[in-house]
Amino acid sequence: MSTVDVVAAHYAASDRGDLDGMLAPITATTTWTEAAGFPYAGTYTGPDEVRENVFIAIGRDWDGYTFTLAELVDGGQTVIGLGHYRAKNRQSGREFTARVAHVWKFEGDTVASFEQIVDSVPVAAAID
Repeated sequence: MSTVDVVAAHYAASDRGDLDGMLAPITATTTWTEAAGFPYAGTYTGPDEVRENVFIAIGRDWDGYTFTLAELVDGGQTVIGLGHYRAKNRQSGREFTARVAHVWKFEGDTVASFEQIVDSVPVAAAID
């Protein structure tokens, strides 16, 4: 499976609501960075930390949280997913849409790192 196929499979699992499928390419040494200014900012290592600090937290705080992929850029050992997030905050009742880029870096066939780059202003506005 090519690097772009691995990332495409992650996004397909996301579309199905399949968290185990989303976490499948994440190894014990994969680092996952959520952008500064984002509610879940930080760097997490391995699937358990990513599950708990990102996906479980998002599910707790938001209704209908989705990532819509607009473009998948195949750079070989670097794959970039471009798109947007959309959700409704459970506490405030406000919705947001925000542009996002995901940068996936591989070492061979293994995901070495993931980095989220996001316009966090609309996300924060939906919370406040």
